[in-house]
Amino acid sequence: MPTTLIERPATPAAPRPDSAPRRRTRVFALPEARWAAAATVLFLIALPLQLTGAPAWAWAPLYALAYATGGWEPAWAGLQALREKTLDVDLLMIVAALGAAAVGQVMDGALLIVIFATSGALEALATARTADSVRGLLDLAPPTATRLLPDGAEESVPTERLAVGDTVLVRPGERIGADGRVLDGASEVDQATITGEPLPVPKQRGDEVFAGTLNGTGALRIRVERDAADSVIARIVQLVEEASETKAPTQLFIEKVEQRYSIGMVVATLAVFAVPLALGAAFTGSLLRAMTFMIVASPCAVVLATMPPLLSAIANAGRHGVLVKSAVVMERLGQADAVALDKTGTLTEGTPRVTDLRPLTGSGLSEEELLTLAAASEHPSEHPLARAVVDAARTRGLALAAAEDFTSAPGIGVTATVGGRAVAVGAPARMPNGSADEVRAEAAALATELEDGGRTAVLVVRDGVPVGLLGIADRLRPDAAATVRALTALTGTAPMLLTGDNPRAAARLAAEVGITDVRAGLLPQDKVAAVREREQAGRKVLVVGDGVNDAPALAAAHTGLAMGRAGSDLALETADAVIVRDELATVPAVVALSRRARSLVVQNLVIASVFISVLAVWDLVATLPLPLGVLGHEGSTVLVGLNGLRLLRESAWTRARAGTAR
Repeated sequence: MPTTLIERPATPAAPRPDSAPRRRTRVFALPEARWAAAATVLFLIALPLQLTGAPAWAWAPLYALAYATGGWEPAWAGLQALREKTLDVDLLMIVAALGAAAVGQVMDGALLIVIFATSGALEALATARTADSVRGLLDLAPPTATRLLPDGAEESVPTERLAVGDTVLVRPGERIGADGRVLDGASEVDQATITGEPLPVPKQRGDEVFAGTLNGTGALRIRVERDAADSVIARIVQLVEEASETKAPTQLFIEKVEQRYSIGMVVATLAVFAVPLALGAAFTGSLLRAMTFMIVASPCAVVLATMPPLLSAIANAGRHGVLVKSAVVMERLGQADAVALDKTGTLTEGTPRVTDLRPLTGSGLSEEELLTLAAASEHPSEHPLARAVVDAARTRGLALAAAEDFTSAPGIGVTATVGGRAVAVGAPARMPNGSADEVRAEAAALATELEDGGRTAVLVVRDGVPVGLLGIADRLRPDAAATVRALTALTGTAPMLLTGDNPRAAARLAAEVGITDVRAGLLPQDKVAAVREREQAGRKVLVVGDGVNDAPALAAAHTGLAMGRAGSDLALETADAVIVRDELATVPAVVALSRRARSLVVQNLVIASVFISVLAVWDLVATLPLPLGVLGHEGSTVLVGLNGLRLLRESAWTRARAGTAR
């Protein structure tokens, strides 16, 4: 039974959700933070007792507890790594602290433990907040939805229990609980968090809506078309979390070097201890110098230099509708120095529209009669051009007669009987040979005119006689020209256009957006050949496409980006990253963000190297106090981590877009 939609009094408009709701991990929800806090409190109690001359039994147990609470986790992790024949730098820090305690420097060792534990807690918090920024997208979807039963009754159910085919009612001011399509009702939906559109979008029957977007003042009845796990929001979360588990080439290189470096550091530490001792130096002084050297030379900051910037960039891009599938991809995006763009569905909207109606002289048909004849014949077809013709007739409110004896030939066109007349609609090349010369000449001239103007010409034939032509074209995306300019500025080379469309249509569109290198009439293997040609010339090519025919080129490229809204499943699976919102302007933005991430990686490596070098040389040529060495080492680690997390901020994406828009 259909359900009647009842308009309720409008509720005060809720603030527009310009960003995902915050879901922030509490500091003390992390075990690392609790252990670090306990160690710090114990240290702060023990230190004044020791400094004021209290007996050792009053402060020594407190220091011991500080060692235990702050050091047991890294010690256990280090021992487990040692069992796998891997030397963990965390274990070296614990050894250094115990060494300091062994020579009577109990307070210095405890300070090392406290700072080391605090540094680990800050790293854990930074990682958790990165995950929060992605998982917070899930909060956009409401916890419950109003499901309509077959008898018209309503029930409130958790949104995760909604299934494909269910019908839900969304009242004014409510958030939409699932991806679906409007069955009934009209409203405006604020979907800035999903599509990036700045203004609410009118929605009526047949329009697509997304989970987590905010309904306006009208009521909507929506049919669910995706399970909760397959919604746009869930896909963003899943892909970004998967990306966070990967490691970029720079990180893999650092980890490979880390083991050799750590072994070399242990050997150097033994030498720093043994050589002065052999030359007559005091045992305690030699051991302290060696422990200090092992601390300051530890590569903790170097290890942390790479992943925070890349993971932060991945999370930030995900919030803005670009799903980067791995840290490897995020690093590679910024390396691109050439771009190849598909035409249909990438530079254009991918939705053909009728632009011209040209009845032939002597046909006796008006523009609307020509369109009615063509649309009636094309109505049973599922071809995109046929849909464009039928949609144009519906937009004009034309009544279509039923088509009989319908047949369709791929690449040629359709034939049908409409109102007792035989009608054929298809390519101008199929023009009947028996047509009068003047009719053929007029039709050929119109077809040439339409194709020269970048439109696809469609010939309409009635009872074996051409009666008119339709011009059909795809609309250029509003941000296409600006995107091409931005990519040209970023890479130093204008993008090339790879398309299977005819050369004249491709050249016309390329001229509109500022592309000079046009490759038209390409099959999928031709697109691959064009990409490999650039790669062999030493270029790192970024390919942007959406169709099945683009998948081979996406796979062959240095990096592949797929348009997500209308992209084929094969393209989405093959591509390294997906533009969920189909917002072409995000392509140069994410490239700029990747370059910023790579710049921060270099900054972090420089910071870490400078700290290690200065502190190590200081310890070797002079006397570096152990507490100062600890502060320098752990301070550099925290500084590097926080520097990488700067890319989590909204301003990082804003600057990336602003920089490419100049």
